[in-house]
Amino acid sequence: MPRHADPNARDALIAAARAEFASRGLRGSRIEDVTSKCGLSKGAFYLHFKSKEALFGELVDAFGKQMSACAEERESETASFFAESGAVTRRDFAELTPRYRRFLEMETAGDLRTLELLWEYRDVVGVLLRGAQGTRFEGTIWEMIDREVERIKVSFNRLQGERACRTDVPPEIFGSMIVGTYVLVGARMSRMAAKPDLTEWARTLHVLIREGSAPQDLPAAVALDR
Repeated sequence: MPRHADPNARDALIAAARAEFASRGLRGSRIEDVTSKCGLSKGAFYLHFKSKEALFGELVDAFGKQMSACAEERESETASFFAESGAVTRRDFAELTPRYRRFLEMETAGDLRTLELLWEYRDVVGVLLRGAQGTRFEGTIWEMIDREVERIKVSFNRLQGERACRTDVPPEIFGSMIVGTYVLVGARMSRMAAKPDLTEWARTLHVLIREGSAPQDLPAAVALDR
């Protein structure tokens, strides 16, 4: 009779593999250790995955797709905000206008979604940064970083055209700073056992990144008050 896969085995194997990958890296992990951890056989593993690399590849693909979806949602929200409310000016930042507060709320929510995703996949990020050497995933994190920097460059350049942010900062430098910050945050998360206050992290990141890139066209009268 044909052998049927246990519908719960796949999730158990993924959870066990993620723990092994985080502990030993991709090359150091063994399928027998994964299956032993969740009480299944190697045969059960191969019913679901061709190899440990195939399993890890599914995790990387899922992480990448969710990161892309998060970025697209953020860009859509930003475009809608500017279409409805106009660009946020330096005066808005200085006077904490209702428009700025709406912008702050939207941007902080976007930062929080990104941080939640990094926390969910902190083990995958950790392996891509430190445990994928000598495998086909060795350069994956840099490919992801390059894509994100390019995406942010385009977005920041558009905001500069609308004078909604500083115009004296090269978009590539800004994109590299943003992505570099999130990479380091993800690396830190990969070594944490307890979930931090991501709401506070999001607020802090927004203050450091967004207010630091605020437009400089502050009217003279307001500038004198600062």
